[in-house]
Amino acid sequence: METRMDTSSVDKTPLLDRTATGAPSARRLSAGVLLILLLLLGLTASPPSKATYHSLFLSLGDNATAARHLLALTRSPHVAGTPANADAASYVRSALSAASFPAHVASYDVLLSYPVLRSLALSPSPPPSSAPATAFRLVQEIYPGVPYADAAAEALPAFHAYARSGSAAGPAVYANYGRVEDFASLRAMGVNVTGAVVLARYGKIYRGEIVSNAAAAGAAATVVYTDSKDYSGDRWFPDGPGMPPSGVQAGSTYRGIGDPTTPGWPSSAGCERLSAAEVATSGMTPGIPSLPVSARDGEAIQRSIGGQAAPHDWQGGEGAPVYRLGPGPGFLNLTYIGNETLATIENVCAMIEGEDEPDRYVILGNHRDAWTFGAVDPNSGTAALLEIAQRLGKLQKRGWRPRRTIVFCNWDAEEYGLIGSTEWVEENKEMLASRAIAYLNVDCAVGGPGFHASTTPQLDEIIKQATKKVQDPDNFSQMVYDSWVNSNDSKLIGRLGGRGTDFAAFVQHIGVPSVDLSFGGGYPVYHSLYDDFVWMQKFGDPLFHRHVAAASIWGLVALTLADDEFLPFNYISYALELQGSTKTLEDEVLGMPVTFTPLYRSIEELEKAATNIDKEKKALELEVGLVGRRKDPLKVRELNDRLMMAERAFTDREGLFHREWYKHLIYGPSLHDDYGSNSFPGIDDAIQKAKSLNTSDSWRFVQHEVWRAARVVTQASRVLHGKLT
Repeated sequence: METRMDTSSVDKTPLLDRTATGAPSARRLSAGVLLILLLLLGLTASPPSKATYHSLFLSLGDNATAARHLLALTRSPHVAGTPANADAASYVRSALSAASFPAHVASYDVLLSYPVLRSLALSPSPPPSSAPATAFRLVQEIYPGVPYADAAAEALPAFHAYARSGSAAGPAVYANYGRVEDFASLRAMGVNVTGAVVLARYGKIYRGEIVSNAAAAGAAATVVYTDSKDYSGDRWFPDGPGMPPSGVQAGSTYRGIGDPTTPGWPSSAGCERLSAAEVATSGMTPGIPSLPVSARDGEAIQRSIGGQAAPHDWQGGEGAPVYRLGPGPGFLNLTYIGNETLATIENVCAMIEGEDEPDRYVILGNHRDAWTFGAVDPNSGTAALLEIAQRLGKLQKRGWRPRRTIVFCNWDAEEYGLIGSTEWVEENKEMLASRAIAYLNVDCAVGGPGFHASTTPQLDEIIKQATKKVQDPDNFSQMVYDSWVNSNDSKLIGRLGGRGTDFAAFVQHIGVPSVDLSFGGGYPVYHSLYDDFVWMQKFGDPLFHRHVAAASIWGLVALTLADDEFLPFNYISYALELQGSTKTLEDEVLGMPVTFTPLYRSIEELEKAATNIDKEKKALELEVGLVGRRKDPLKVRELNDRLMMAERAFTDREGLFHREWYKHLIYGPSLHDDYGSNSFPGIDDAIQKAKSLNTSDSWRFVQHEVWRAARVVTQASRVLHGKLT
């Protein structure tokens, strides 16, 4: 079987359609395009405006380029620390350099984890029964006609990175999604988890929390499977987009961020490191062995479990066996042996130096490493990043120079625990804290239809404005904004409290305003062998128009932040958001000895400060309009610095209680789900603990966290005011 897919196998229709937004080329004949043609011919009487260059950027989108980049990046599985991922890094570096942006590599030696031995066997009853055991193959089957058969054979077996090495045996117990509340329900139903091997299904929370929760409940090991109800749909790949029965979701179980041996400092050459024993006792890696398995294997285990039937909302889909809780009689014997070793990872970085403010950075980031081929996660984002670079290279040849510096970052080892981005942020922390305007992240650029965005609130409006200028890749008669606001999302724009991808170090550790963008929500073949170019071409983005739209929105936001004289940050909306979040927390503790008055008071001050700086900005803009040029550039610079630095003020050097790396007191991950996002995470953590303990000390601690949050909001107000007390 052919191991490489030549570009001749790519559908020629999408690759030949070179329009920026996916519309037929005839639609491009407009006054705006005529202006661009004049620019290209050099017939304009005066230097083009920044807005003209931004329009040109949108016109240069090329779905053929996006497809070619994705094809090149997904020729083979490329897990962090492997030669294949080093090859992918070389490709990214070459592509950036070809766009006239000299690139370099920032390398780190970090602790990575690889599988050595995996086995799982199911007996119909516990020892000393002589009934024969069934050994699971633990193999993802290669689908018929796959053009990557040989390359697929090179993929690492599906495993849980940083899982505890060892063997465990015990009766099977079903724990639904493995959440804290699921284990509480098992206790309430009289199901004993101690010494059992827990079977839980993927979804709802981070897999590392599933294993951690099982260990806390006394389990000997954990098996996490991909339930057909959640991932397969009506048809599975290659006939449909769903996860095949043998598909397995790989992933990390590390609950920290960055290199496990250097918590809080960069993994530079010759640095201080924790020992393997210290990492094991840190609580950030699982205390019990675990394995991911397929829907087919998960259902086989389900059929071996007896006892009472699981609740209705714990059941599987149509055709699934009745899910029961156990323990047993099915008896599981699990072995996992891993190799944890220091390996070299490579971040690829390039920049376009700003003409007026080279010391102010607009950073675009995406990771490169993948558990297998990574067509959606993450290389749809890498392809979009490279397409942006190519477009900006063309703008430079036509005379454009950004006002501020634009930085491209392609991260490594994100899948293991956001390692590449975190080490880079920790190494450049002081520079970034004083110079970074914003961080713009795209991980899975395209997994299907529908635009999604999460931001820190001062950037909401800039995202909306960008989507009003980019055509909907699935409906040429409207813009992305139109379909977005008419979607069924209960909340149009999410917040960046979770630690699901590379914005975490920027937002939660140093307080940089940030964005995360994508087309499509969760996709069914996530982290499996089937996340390949064929899946993308058939189901994710057949015409590659979504890739072009993602690059257009991402790039336009970057251009606006890099080129606008005044930073388009809106802290009035930020204050309104905080008022709503405070009311939600207050409603949780009605009747308890806690007052939110200090926090409300500080938010009122933030709103006043935001209103005042908005008036200052409008006055300066009017001055520019009247005079025709900026009279005092230092005033503009000073105002922009206040807008840039206000987000930093929401951080506290002590960080969250018992989660000190997380410095941001407004947005952070949920205590029991690293993927989840919480507003005022310190207050929420304290409330959950106080509800459990219900002691006067625990409620006093809630009040303390309210005061802490109020203090950082007050500090943000002072930064916006820009005057000493």
